[in-house]
Amino acid sequence: MTGKIWANSALLASGWADSVEIKIDATGSIATISPDLPYTDGDRVEVLIPAIPNVHSHAHQRAMAGLGERAGNTRECFWTWRKVMYHYLERIQPDNLFHIAAQLYLEMLKAGYSCVGEFQYLHHDLNGQVYDNPAEMSLQCLQAAAQVGIGFTALPVLYRYGGFDSAAALDSQKRFLNDADGFIEIVKSLQSTTTNDANCSVGIAPHSLRAINRELLAEVIASLENLAAIHVHVAEQTREVDDCLDWSGKRPVEWLFENFAVDRKWCLIHATHINDQETAAMAGSGCVAGLCPTTEANLGDGFFNAREYFAQRGCWAIGSDSHISIDPVEELRWLEYGMRLQTHGRNVLVSNANANTGRNLLDGALAGGAQACGRNIGSIAEGYRADFVVLDDEHPRLYGRSRDDLIDSWIFSGNSNLVRDVYIGGNKVIDNGHHVDEDTIARNYRNTLDQLAN
Repeated sequence: MTGKIWANSALLASGWADSVEIKIDATGSIATISPDLPYTDGDRVEVLIPAIPNVHSHAHQRAMAGLGERAGNTRECFWTWRKVMYHYLERIQPDNLFHIAAQLYLEMLKAGYSCVGEFQYLHHDLNGQVYDNPAEMSLQCLQAAAQVGIGFTALPVLYRYGGFDSAAALDSQKRFLNDADGFIEIVKSLQSTTTNDANCSVGIAPHSLRAINRELLAEVIASLENLAAIHVHVAEQTREVDDCLDWSGKRPVEWLFENFAVDRKWCLIHATHINDQETAAMAGSGCVAGLCPTTEANLGDGFFNAREYFAQRGCWAIGSDSHISIDPVEELRWLEYGMRLQTHGRNVLVSNANANTGRNLLDGALAGGAQACGRNIGSIAEGYRADFVVLDDEHPRLYGRSRDDLIDSWIFSGNSNLVRDVYIGGNKVIDNGHHVDEDTIARNYRNTLDQLAN
């Protein structure tokens, strides 16, 4: 634990400040912040910003990243990609998931992520039987996060059906399935495990409207207390929208808002295909739109209605989802670039508060990410977790830049990693681009891939 950090320049909750001394308490939270003080002792850094939450992760998919890019005899889409993913996960055992998640979370830290929202639906063994601890697979991810030092929001997935109208599940989905009682047991096990862990929180993730029904989700929500968040995939694909209309006469987001009290605790993942009324409903509710631009591009999902949603001051956050990219810079950049391609304009996602596109994107991802993870993170302010990124201001891409121009250059000027150090809960987990256990973690990951290939 680092008790004191002094930054030549720091992005505080109140804005940029110089010569900032930050004291960190024994729990890993920020005790005091004092600008305009000369350096005396502790860690000395140049540029300090809050680390960024990653609100949407399927850890097991990291091991198959890049393996869905071979065209078949039919038109490729999300649904054909899903077949590849299902085939791959049929082999993953608990220890495999631990090593995959550890490598993934290490890569997240190096890129500047502070916390991961793990949307974990691989609950049961290869035959669909419940492990001795029903939360076994989520616990493997939690333990991997603890090993590397990243913050963690457990989001065990409620998955019961194979399609709208409570359709029977596929055999390939047998590892996902739970009734209300089985799922509640998973959540309570995770809550019990993390009771005294300041780096963790626990929410739930109804997988999608096609995987649950109203009665099941209502029973689960009513039976659980102290949930950090509720995340759900919604309106990711046009086929999902069409199927929802055929089933209910409503669009997915429209149906969700009519059947549940969607508020700040909810995070709607993707929400790619929403109309103007749904956009306004989401923005007005205070919920978070969980956006994953690199995965949404990789799967051919489409563009989120970001310009209108931002204009209505909707909350949003970013996630790396399928992990074909593990870099907050790329997620933020492509969120903006998607709007540029649609509007044929530039600097689309700005606001009255921030004319600098990169800074506006960073602020949104920090605030929405903290809310969606249900944790006191995403800001350099007293009482918040001491989760920081130190940028390499000597790198040619950042040299001579300062304040908001530096943030813009970080996001929009290239692809090399400009994160030098990362602190999580006051612990320096990335030091000059390296993690103390990275060689062992990488070796175990490679061994895991060898096992899965045999």
